[in-house]
Formats: sequence, structure tokens, C-alpha cells
Amino acid sequence: MDDDLDTMDRAALIAEIRKLRAGIREHRDATGHDLCWHHPDLWALLPEKTDPAIAVPPWPKFMRGCIRYRQSLDRQAPGAPIHDQEFDG
Repeated sequence: MDDDLDTMDRAALIAEIRKLRAGIREHRDATGHDLCWHHPDLWALLPEKTDPAIAVPPWPKFMRGCIRYRQSLDRQAPGAPIHDQEFDG
């Protein structure tokens, strides 16, 4: 799957690492409502171009998952500042 790495020279490998790190940092630094989004830009950093076959839960189950995710943030980042803004996307 990652055979492309075997053909890259040092400069190309460093460029690839920088690109991947930038994508990981962008995802890591997401805050507010951006925490809850589908991330095709992150997946696009992979060399294999596929259309991810996502499955979307029905609304009630989806919303329960969102609530559990938010509760996990309370446990994992109890001192995080509150981003008190409505989503306007």
C-alpha cells in the first residue's frame, strides 16, 4: 500500500512528511464546531484516492453519539475554554 515511499528520494520523503504533519496539525488544532465534521481533506493526504464508503447513523443514534463525544471532551479536556457560538456554516 505504501510502495510509493520506496521510490522517493530524501527530499521527496521530507516533503511528504511535512505535508502529512501539516494535515495532522490542522486536524489536531480544530476547535469549536469544527471538531464534529467529516474530514475528507485529511483523508486526501493519502496516496490512494478512494471515495470513502461512509455509513451515516439515523438521527437519534447520531445525536446520541454526538452527546457522548461531547461528554468525552468533558472528561479528557475538563479545562478547555468554552466556544459559545452557534454554528453558522
